[in-house]
Amino acid sequence: MHKGSNIAGIDPVTGEVVRLFRPRQDVWGEHFSWQGAWLHGKTPVGRTTVMVLEMNDPDAVLLRELLILEGIFEA
Repeated sequence: MHKGSNIAGIDPVTGEVVRLFRPRQDVWGEHFSWQGAWLHGKTPVGRTTVMVLEMNDPDAVLLRELLILEGIFEA
């Protein structure tokens, strides 16, 4: 992961500073959706988190694609 000390980032749609997803307080399904092996942010928090944490890094997407083919990962 790439979070480190990041607590916010720039929403790629609005250009505004937005906090990142807080797993102990936020609901995953409200902020994210899967489209195959790709994770998409549904809200400014989701979009910013996906971008800052590089959650769709090519290696991560490839791994998820392979896991989907093996029936191990369900998006």
